[in-house]
Parts: sequence; C-alpha cells; structure tokens
Amino acid sequence: MLTITSAQLLAWLGAFLWPLVRILGVMTSAPIFSNRSIPVTVRIGMGVMLTLIVAPQLPPMPDQDPLSWTGLLILINEYLIGIGIGFSWRIVFTGIEMAGELIGSTMGLSFATQFDPMSQGRSSAVSQLLSMLTVLLTLSANLHLLFLEVLIQSFQSLPVALESMDRSFFKQLALWGAHMFAIGVQLSLPVVTALLIVNMALGVLTRAAPQLNLFSIGFPITLSAGIVMIGLCLPYWNEPILKMLREGIQMIQTITRAL
Repeated sequence: MLTITSAQLLAWLGAFLWPLVRILGVMTSAPIFSNRSIPVTVRIGMGVMLTLIVAPQLPPMPDQDPLSWTGLLILINEYLIGIGIGFSWRIVFTGIEMAGELIGSTMGLSFATQFDPMSQGRSSAVSQLLSMLTVLLTLSANLHLLFLEVLIQSFQSLPVALESMDRSFFKQLALWGAHMFAIGVQLSLPVVTALLIVNMALGVLTRAAPQLNLFSIGFPITLSAGIVMIGLCLPYWNEPILKMLREGIQMIQTITRAL
C-alpha cells in the first residue's frame, strides 16, 4: 500500500513552491513577460508550466517547512531574487526608451505623448517607436528564450537557500542601473548632434535676418530634420540594441555567479 507522509508532502511543496516564486518574480518585473496586455492568469500559468518543466532538474531544496517562518523568509528571498533578475534586463529597455525621450524632446515632440501599455504611463512617440523596435528585435533574435535559459541557470549558480542573497546583490543592481543613462546617450547621440547643428544654423540665420520668425520656421525644420535622422539611423540601431540586450543577459549571469 502506498503511503505518503506529511514530511514528503512538505518536501514536494517546497520543491515546487520556491522555484515558482522566483519565476513569478521574474514574470512580474522582466520586460515582455510583464507586459500589462498579458492577463495575470496567463503569466501565472506560464510560471507554473515552466516550474513543472524545470523543477525535476533543480538542485536539492532546503530541508525546511514551507509553512514555517524560515520557509516564509526563503519565499521572500526568492521573490526578491526574481524581481532583481527581471529588473536587470528592464534597465536595458528603459535606457533605450530614455534615448527616445531625449530625441523627442530635442525634436520638439515632448508634448506629443501617448499612453504606453508597456510602462503603464505616458511617453513620447519616439520612445514608443524604439520600445516596439526593441521588443521586435528581442523576439526575432530569440533573446527571450536566452533570458529564460539564464533564469533556469540561476538556480545552479544561486541555489534556493535562506542565505543565498546579500547586500552585494542590490549593489550590483545599482551599479548596473548607471548604464541606463549611458545607453540612452549612446543611442540618441547621432540624432541629438544633428539637431544641435540644425538649431545652431537656425540661430545664425535668425541673427542674420531678424525679420524671420524663428518659431514659425524653426519647429517645422527641426521636426523634419529629426524625422530624417531617425530614418537614417534606424537601420544602424539594430546591432547596438541587440548588443545591449545581450549585455543585460550577461550581467544577470555575472550577478548570480558573483553571489
């Protein structure tokens, strides 16, 4: 007769629950997976299915009762790790959106804001264009699958335990967050430089011919120059964006291995 003890049930529950919480933390903060257009039930279902697939291959779980205070602390620890992993990749997406904000404000499109379903806020049209381009490049290059692979590997480099995360985890995230501004400046620099030259030329023209109305001719010229520069730079943004996305995935591996 098959008998199952309460200890075995708690061990099976912990072997499924703790990895599930880390994966759900990633689904909460990682770009694409945390898109608000995806229903919550679908995201939870994706997390459960992924946990069922990878749970038998994970290292042994802590011998702790999931319903105890120690099990609750492990649960919180795993959720924070999942949020940190997803946030590490979101920094790259935010830096690319920041480049769109810089370009839009320089073009004079800072007033042309729309509701962005990705961030659940208002962003400029150029920022949404770069955001959609980033999502398409991520899916076409299968980087979302590579991200899931790194997530599963994190259970090997950062196993489930109460002491698996310390303050250096948040320090590494803060240092990596500084790259968000570098990403935004690097992508927007060609367009912003060209628009700066256009604005300088308009300033010289206005100085030479004061009767010209700068506000009536400056905005159309700046807007047209910005659109032309975006069209010229668009084919050359593919490789830098893909490189930045891969650097974000490599940073996740670096953080988890360092801990």
